[in-house]
Amino acid sequence: MSAIANFMRRWYRALPRHENGSIRWGWYFLRLGLKISAWFLGLSLLLTLLYAVLPIPVTPLMVQRCWEQAWDSERDVRWEYDWVSFKELSPHLQLAVICSEDQDFLEHEGFDFEAIEKAYKYNKTHKKKRGASTISQQTAKNAFLWPSRSWLRKGFEVYFTAISELIWSKERIMTVYLNIIEFGDGIYGAEAAARHYFNKSAKDLNRQEAALLASVLPNPIIYKVDNPSPKVRDRQQWIIRQMRYWGGEVNYEDPNTPRKKTAN
Repeated sequence: MSAIANFMRRWYRALPRHENGSIRWGWYFLRLGLKISAWFLGLSLLLTLLYAVLPIPVTPLMVQRCWEQAWDSERDVRWEYDWVSFKELSPHLQLAVICSEDQDFLEHEGFDFEAIEKAYKYNKTHKKKRGASTISQQTAKNAFLWPSRSWLRKGFEVYFTAISELIWSKERIMTVYLNIIEFGDGIYGAEAAARHYFNKSAKDLNRQEAALLASVLPNPIIYKVDNPSPKVRDRQQWIIRQMRYWGGEVNYEDPNTPRKKTAN
């Protein structure tokens, strides 16, 4: 207790004061806010730089899911996660998630403003809300932030998306995305999903398997890879048709989007 009391006394004596001795609370909180902002900016940039070359060891979602599983008697505690490099990720899976989640991924700079505008207009007149998050936004959210639907988290998501797009290449964003995205309850990343569901490595996934994995991404807790509903099967076939339309491959150097083909 004496240590706490000594700390509080030192803190109180160090507070900025007016000439008459009254505490300048406004100046104190301004300095505190600037210090916190500087620390946050420095740490976030450092993490983003480190994750540009190093595997991400754990994400907030993984911790939350583990906690939820531990307190739910009907769920097994599972944490399957195995990071692999970009070259070990099936090109079929890369194309499948682009077709499924963000068809302008190769050309936008983190945000699809046209999709955001459409979602905003739709959500004003419908109870069931529609999202407009890009792969870049989903990657930033899953890598750095907690799962929630608050405006505060959305604001941080915008920030981390912007610096990730600035520092990482599209290949790196795809690598991080496919390594940490949830494919089932406690199953994180393409390698863990490929081994869990298909008993093979992520680099060996074929088109059908890749499309099936991509089809559950909107809600991998409800939609099942190992027991796909008719809705999941329909979405899988739609993704396969989109993959054919794309020419069956992803070209990161010269984006081969269908929109560009139509324009040409």
